[in-house]
Parts: sequence; structure tokens; C-alpha cells
Amino acid sequence: MHQPSLPHLQGQDPSVAGLVEAEARRQFEKIRLIASENYVSPAVLEATGSVLTNKYSEGYAGRRYYEGQQNVDPLEQLAIERARTLFGAEHANVQPYSGSPANLAVYATFLEPGDTVLGLSLPMGGHLTHGWTVSATGKWFNAVRYEVRRDTGRVDMDQVRELALKERPKLIWCGGTALPRTIDFPAFAEIARECGAVLAADIAHIAGLVAGGAHPSPVGHADVVTTTTHKTLRGPRGAMILTTDEHAKAVDRAVFPGLQGGPHNHTTAAIAVALAEAARPDFADYARAIVANAVALADALLERGYDLVSGGTDNHLILIDLTNKGVAGKPAARALDEAGIELNYNAVPFDPRKPFDPSGLRLGTAAITTRGLTPDLMPRVAEWFDEVVVAAGKGDTTVADRVAAEIRDLMAAYPMPGWAPLG
Repeated sequence: MHQPSLPHLQGQDPSVAGLVEAEARRQFEKIRLIASENYVSPAVLEATGSVLTNKYSEGYAGRRYYEGQQNVDPLEQLAIERARTLFGAEHANVQPYSGSPANLAVYATFLEPGDTVLGLSLPMGGHLTHGWTVSATGKWFNAVRYEVRRDTGRVDMDQVRELALKERPKLIWCGGTALPRTIDFPAFAEIARECGAVLAADIAHIAGLVAGGAHPSPVGHADVVTTTTHKTLRGPRGAMILTTDEHAKAVDRAVFPGLQGGPHNHTTAAIAVALAEAARPDFADYARAIVANAVALADALLERGYDLVSGGTDNHLILIDLTNKGVAGKPAARALDEAGIELNYNAVPFDPRKPFDPSGLRLGTAAITTRGLTPDLMPRVAEWFDEVVVAAGKGDTTVADRVAAEIRDLMAAYPMPGWAPLG
């Protein structure tokens, strides 16, 4: 039973209620290692499901196109002030619906169609919206892409500088979706200044680590910072843009009316709650614990002969190349899911395989850290992981049920925020 229960949903639409309940139980019973997922607090859940979803608030505080904003305006201002304070930014926009629209707003602020943008290649760990071919950002703009080094698996800063000076981009992206190492924001800022580009930092994955002091901050180095709010920051599925006062009005105009209509007020409320939680001293402990778990898990996987891109991790994320294990990423991910370990298959740098059938796996430790798992448990997680991957390589399906049962027993001892099984 969902705690609190869902009596209205169960009475009116038992099909949907059943699926919600099944999803809650799935999240409770599995070791969730998807790097872009987490568990939110009961307070964030309540704000997300509040009556604020009934209200339309096109515009900004004090400049709305609808009446009845007496509560929404101070709510949005509260979220803005909490974001500014937490990250030390001069200006924050909390209205973007998600990370991709937030990134599109950066383009709309600083570029015209056809302008040159420099970003990390998607197969190297970048994001679709950093100028990849199938994205609108790769079609509407002249996208130039840098890579990681073959020998280290780390961003090739020499290549970034060389391309920046040669191509003279108007915008440079740093950050990505599969980068297990610390982002050198000062080095990117120096290159951007040298070629006269705007520097945008996409910290969607590491925002919680930045807020908790477990990763350096881009604020003060990047002209604009984008982030989602639902990964390591442990908030709802939304996004924010942080920038300087110089660019504040242009960024706001790009979000509305440039790209979006009315903000999702229930999400804004939940973002405000999550930002307050992230400002507490115990969140810094949480951010450090995420990294400690990732390092411990990486070390345990290395001991079992796994090839980790860059040789390890500095943050919440681990990227594994399974080539030496004789199994591709997709069948391994599916076998692990059956066995109670949830992650995603992922391309690795210079991957010879196709994107929908890549060589790697991506995993992260934010969600299991929220549940309370600690570094001493990571060797056990690595052991289960290895058992399933080895079995998948052999086509053996007999291991999954046993491992899944053992994982259920383990996770039963670690509470899931906002839900508990009956009995």
C-alpha cells in the first residue's frame, strides 16, 4: 500500500492506482543505479502533488497575464532566492520545464541560427542539446565537438582550446551526461575568454554535489549555468538557469515568452522545498556520501576486472566498458534489471558498437545513498553485479531470480522516502 494511501485514485481509476503502487514497490525492492534518478523527500512529493497544479501563471512575479497570483508570486520568488543563495548566483530562473528546454533557452539568449557552438560529443559523454546531430541544436547551429582522450578517458582540454581558437564559437558547453571526472571550470573559462565565447556549464548531473560542496562550482567561471533539479539535487523533475545580472533579462525573455508558456507551479514549489533541503548541513554529508559510495563501488568493480572509463570516478557516476567481459551493454543491462539492479546501457568513448547496442553501462550512486547504503556494502553490490554480467555473457538466466531475492532482502532494511510496504 502506498503511504500515504491513494483512496481517490484507487476508487476512480484502479488501473492507474495499481501501476503507481507497482512502481513504488519496484523502486523499493531494487538497487537503483541509474545516474539521473533519485528519491525525493515526502515534502517534495507533497508539493509536487499539490493544488498548485490548478493555477496558470504565465509571465513572471509582478508581471503575470492572469489574476490570482497572490500566492504563486511569493512562491516563485522564494524558489529564486533559495537558488541564488544555495549556488551563490546573481540571478536564477526556476521556470524551465526540464533540462533540454533550459539548454535551448541558452541558445535563444546568446545565439542566432547558424552560429557556431562547441560542445562535448555525445558518444564521449556529452548531451544531445550540446550540438549533437539528431538534436535541433545540431541542426540549427554549426556544431563543433570536442572529445575525451583515448589514453585517459578525460576531456582533452588541449583539443578544446585548439578547436575554440580555430572555430571561434559564440558558445562553449562544458558538462555532460556520462562524465565520471571533475569538470575543470576555470580552464574552460580561460578558453572561452581567449576566443570571446560565452561559457555555459551544464551541471544537471552534479548540481547536488556542487550544492553540497562535493564538486567545484561553475558559478563565477561560467556566464550561464543550467541544471535539472531531479538528479543529485534530489528535487522534482524540473530545471533552473543561473546567470549573472548582466544576462538576467535576456535569459528570462528566452524562457518566457521565447520558449515556454505558463510555469508548472507545483514543480516550482517542489523545487523550493528541495533547495531548502539542500541548504541544510546534512545535505553536505549526503553529497560527500554519494561520492564515497561511487568511489567504493568503482574500486570493487576494478578488483573484479571491469574496465572503467577514466579508471574510476570523482563524482556520482561510473562508466563501464564491457568489451573485455564478452557481453554488450544492452543485454547486460536487461539481465541486471531482471536481477534487481537498475541502470542503463550507454556508449563509451570511441565505441565501435551502435548507440542502441553499445559496449557500456552507466551507473550512479545518488539513489542508493538516499536509501542509506554505505561504502562497506559496495563490494557486495559489485559481487551481485559481476555474477549477473558473467551469467549474461554465458546466456545463463538462472542467476537473476536468486540475486533479485537477495537484493529484496537487503533493500527491505533501507527505508524509501514517501512509501513503505504493509506487513
